[in-house]
Amino acid sequence: MAATKTSKKPISKSAAKAGPARLSLEETMDALEKAGTAQTRKTYARHGAKEPMFGVSFATLKTLVKRIGVDHELAIALWNTKNHDARVLAMKIADPALIRPADLDRWAKEIGMRGCDAYLAALAAESPHGELKAREWLASSDDALRAAAWPLIGHLSRIDEKIPDEWFAKLLAQIENSIHSASNEERAGMNLALISIGGRSAALRKAATAVAKRSGPVEVDHGDTSCKTPDAGPYITKMWAHAEAKKFESPSAQERARESMRTRC
Repeated sequence: MAATKTSKKPISKSAAKAGPARLSLEETMDALEKAGTAQTRKTYARHGAKEPMFGVSFATLKTLVKRIGVDHELAIALWNTKNHDARVLAMKIADPALIRPADLDRWAKEIGMRGCDAYLAALAAESPHGELKAREWLASSDDALRAAAWPLIGHLSRIDEKIPDEWFAKLLAQIENSIHSASNEERAGMNLALISIGGRSAALRKAATAVAKRSGPVEVDHGDTSCKTPDAGPYITKMWAHAEAKKFESPSAQERARESMRTRC
C-alpha cells in the first residue's frame, strides 16, 4: 500500500515571529520589587508618592514597557495592587482603546506622585473619551478631578486635531481668570496647559503668550524637591523655536510625530 502523505500547515509569519510569553501579574510584581531601591523610594516620597512602593527608576520601567508592550488586562491588575510603581507601569501599558471612562475617573482620583498625572492625561487623551473627560473633570466638585483636567487639556491640545481652536481659546480665558486663586495642584496643571495650548497653532501661540504676560509668574509649591515652575511666556517661545528648527509647523505637530510620552518618558 502506498504511503499517504500527511499535509502540514505552514507556519504563519506572525507565529514564527511570536514574542515571549506574556508576563503574569506575579512575574511583573516580582520584577518591580527586585528593581526597587531605597534611594528612589525616598525621591518618590518627596514628590508625593505613597506606600506601598518599591522605588523603581523610570529607566527600568521603560525597559519593562518594551518587554510587555500593550497589555490592558495586566494594566488593570497592576493598578488594583495599589503599589505606586505598579500603577505607573499600568498607565504606560494600558490600551487607550479599551480603557473605560469609569477607570479613568478612578485612576485620576488615586494618583499619588506629582508629575505622574501626565501619564494618565496622555492615556485619556489617546482614548476615545479624552474631550468628554476633560469637560466632566473641569465641572467636577472633586479637587483631584479638576486638577487632572488641566494636564488632560494640555495633551489634547497637542495630539487631538479634531477639537476646534476656539475651545482652547475659551480655556485660556478661564486660566487667566483663576490661575492665581486655584489650588496648588490645579494651578500647576493650568500653567502647563497654558504652555501646551500655546504650541497648538500660531493664533493660540499669540493668545497664550498674551495671557502669560498679563498673568505674570505663577507660584507653585513643589514641596521638598528641586522642581521649578516654568515661566509660560519664554517657554512657549523656546518651544516654537525648537519645532521650527526641526521643520515642524508647530510644537503640537512635532509632538504628534513622536512616540507617546507615556512610553518614551
